Amino acid sequence: MASLKLSSSFHDTTHTFQQPSPMQIFPKTLKLHVQTPNNSITVSSLPSLTSKTHIQNSQKHENDEELQVFTEDHRPLRQIWPEIQGSSNWNGLLDPMNSHLRREIIRYGEMAQACYDSFDFDPRSKYCGTCKYIGTHFFEKLDMADRGYSIHRYLYATSNINLPNFFQKSKLSSVWSQHANWMGYVAVATDENEIKRLGRRDVVIAWRGTVTYLEWIHDLKDILHPAHFSDDHSIKIESGFFDLYTSKEHSCHYCSFSAREQILSEIKRIKERYEGEKLSITITGHSLGAALALLSAYDIAEMKLNFTNSGEKIPITVFSFSGPRVGNLKFKERCENLGIKVLRLVNVHDKVPKVPGIFANEKNKHQKYIEEKIAFPWSYAHVGTEIELDHFDSPYLKRTKDISCAHNLEALLHLVDGYRGRGRGFSSVTKRDIALVNKSCDFLKEEYGVPAYWRQDENKGMVRGGDGRWILPERPRLDSHPPDTAYYLEQVLKFATKTTLNAL
Repeated sequence: MASLKLSSSFHDTTHTFQQPSPMQIFPKTLKLHVQTPNNSITVSSLPSLTSKTHIQNSQKHENDEELQVFTEDHRPLRQIWPEIQGSSNWNGLLDPMNSHLRREIIRYGEMAQACYDSFDFDPRSKYCGTCKYIGTHFFEKLDMADRGYSIHRYLYATSNINLPNFFQKSKLSSVWSQHANWMGYVAVATDENEIKRLGRRDVVIAWRGTVTYLEWIHDLKDILHPAHFSDDHSIKIESGFFDLYTSKEHSCHYCSFSAREQILSEIKRIKERYEGEKLSITITGHSLGAALALLSAYDIAEMKLNFTNSGEKIPITVFSFSGPRVGNLKFKERCENLGIKVLRLVNVHDKVPKVPGIFANEKNKHQKYIEEKIAFPWSYAHVGTEIELDHFDSPYLKRTKDISCAHNLEALLHLVDGYRGRGRGFSSVTKRDIALVNKSCDFLKEEYGVPAYWRQDENKGMVRGGDGRWILPERPRLDSHPPDTAYYLEQVLKFATKTTLNAL
């Protein structure tokens, strides 16, 4: 006989998940767990807005089929984490979606979203282009202190690149930098309970996308540039992404090392610090950040940094959200040969994942011939496994023509929460707060009463001083690069050279 129990938060067998909500608009959701000897099925009410009759209409979308679709995987994550990270290319985990995988996709998506939530992109701010918080307080300021990760390094890129609409710069005299933008972070799981739940010590690289929508896409010239990360010059990537990843500015303290050099040296440092432990490298990003996530994953693998000193391979997984194509077919094939696992999540109405490579891409069965025999210079290919989501399936979202909504990361995570499988419609599983959708867009139906673009710092960061005047307080100076960056970068290059010579 099935037993019933009520709870107000989601539990798996090893860890309690309580999704943080920066703005508590709705009351706590009531969840009903149905337990049988072999499975556990979560059936939850929608957020309680009893005065809104449309809620009842929305609930009609959550019919009895979910009892057959949403079965909880009771195996501890620590036992199956390689599968969740893509060791078998997610075979059997996507349709319907495995419960562990859904939560991990959302968790890593929120780590990418943290890059947006912490970035100062106001051109009237003297700190425009930087992170609002110092590393030691980063997750705490974003209500993510319970995630069990610690910041190891911030990442920066220079404005001296072939993507002019990427760079955010203050209109005022700057105390920050005229040459650098903050681009993301490297974090490591440090909480022992989280490490136990994950089954390994996880290293996360999160890349920021652009805060404006399609301007940067218009800057893509479809020009492919040899990657130069190996001796194979036929492996090519889009030139703007290459510039952003490899350029540096010696006169700038934050960009004296390129984004590439920052990543490689930090992975080398982390490997040495946690030598002998089970590690994983998970890279995530949205939009332009998704392109950088794939590019850095390829670089780490090509430089053989995903091997321990004893020769054990460290898995590299990319959770890509709304990302464009990055390189040519040779790039795709090389990523696959290196064992990089990529799970791409896209909204079918989003234009960004369709570029570059409109005329020659992985959907063309003759692409290999076009690229190799005809030497067509604008041939691109997506890498990895794709999950197509459709915002028309969600009863909460408007049928808007605003293309920025279709590209929004919070909206995409909302769709992941409700994904039942192909052709199965929408039904919220983890009951992620729908108010988050409107954090930086206007996508929710008006009857939900959630303001558009609601997330901002209290009083936009202004504080009232003792004399009664409102001012923007000074911020602590952000860390640039650890003093041993050059040393670890040198070690990376020596290791890569030695590995190449041994292979010969």
